[in-house]
Amino acid sequence: MDHGHGVGRVERVRLTPAAGQVLDRLVAGHGPVMFHQSGGCCDGSAPMCYPRGDFRVGGSDVLLGEVRGTPFWMSADQYEYWKHTHLTVDVVPGRGSGFSLEAPEGVRFLVRSRLFTDEEADRIAAEPPLPTGG
Repeated sequence: MDHGHGVGRVERVRLTPAAGQVLDRLVAGHGPVMFHQSGGCCDGSAPMCYPRGDFRVGGSDVLLGEVRGTPFWMSADQYEYWKHTHLTVDVVPGRGSGFSLEAPEGVRFLVRSRLFTDEEADRIAAEPPLPTGG
């Protein structure tokens, strides 16, 4: 379901309902936030959640999409690992990095991935490149 963000693009990132609830609480408490994935090249990697504006996006960072109006950025080298996958942001009990906003909630965000289908991959090949922080 495309709600006008990146019209017609293949969805690259989404939230589980549980992660959406945590994100809603963080936005209510901190104002607009953003995700940034800079480490980890496998399932279970933890994206960081920051107040928007507190983290400087690098010029080569890639904007994968938005989840509930929240931008999800990825560093260029990570994108090389993940560019053939659809990412789902989930939330699990436990403490992630102390710098990520969800840490005081006693949960951490993590990423689960699946390879794009052939149809999705064909559509992506025809799309313009994703926006970067430059």
